[in-house]
Amino acid sequence: MRSLLYTPGHRASLVARVLDGGLPATPDVALLDLEDGVPAAEKENARRVLAEAIAPSRGRALRYVRIRPISSDAAEADLEAVVRPGLDGVLVPKVQEAEELEIVDRMLRERERAAGLAEMSVHVIAAIESATGLLDAPRIARGPRVVGLMFGSEDFAAELGLPAHREGEAADLIYARSAIVVAAAAARVLAFDGIWANFKDEPGLRVDALRGRRLGFAGRQCIHPDQIAVVNEIYTPSEEEIAHARRVVSAFEDGVGRGLGAVALDGEMLDAPIVERARRTIKMAGR
Repeated sequence: MRSLLYTPGHRASLVARVLDGGLPATPDVALLDLEDGVPAAEKENARRVLAEAIAPSRGRALRYVRIRPISSDAAEADLEAVVRPGLDGVLVPKVQEAEELEIVDRMLRERERAAGLAEMSVHVIAAIESATGLLDAPRIARGPRVVGLMFGSEDFAAELGLPAHREGEAADLIYARSAIVVAAAAARVLAFDGIWANFKDEPGLRVDALRGRRLGFAGRQCIHPDQIAVVNEIYTPSEEEIAHARRVVSAFEDGVGRGLGAVALDGEMLDAPIVERARRTIKMAGR
């Protein structure tokens, strides 16, 4: 789940292109949108489009739908429209506290039964977009069905009162990003970084995506198809990383086989966490 591409639910032709592999690069997750990306007058149409578009054998991308906030009256109707065979999960926006996910879980159980789906087959990504949500992120990450936390960077910046053009520390939002990564890691779920708003700025996206990966994010939201290839590249181990990881594992296993109490490679001691990270890199490359 490296790249997660927002796709407005009311734009049937674009939804079809995303799901059928009609883009230059394929996102790992198609985030089919019923929230901010859909005008109010098109909400009902978007539900109909997505209800018809979601199918189990369609394309390679995972199919997630961003519903309206659980505090709204529309969330249940959104779930009623899209919970059907072929739906992999839902993105729940603007989660403020963990208890909201209990409500989502109950709604999903009802819809799964109605659609003839296996219980707990629909997963949840919870979006943290406020200071309140960030403070409850460790509990939110442990909510039912949660497979990932997502950082809603623009809404979060708005709540902090930051200017439209953010620079320096305000642009980085390191504390919030790191807090979400730590909360996700503690719950053994994934963390997804915020958007890069200027989809024409590939160098800026590349720099910020690399920063996010170094902070521990597993993937990133995309707002335009042109961002997919860069994000997939950044969140895939490079040939150099893979080669180094193999050297680490090989040196460690050789040292253990020879009964050495300590193993070093290029002057660096190889302890268990370093070797585990190397094995994880090799596993990611294999996928």
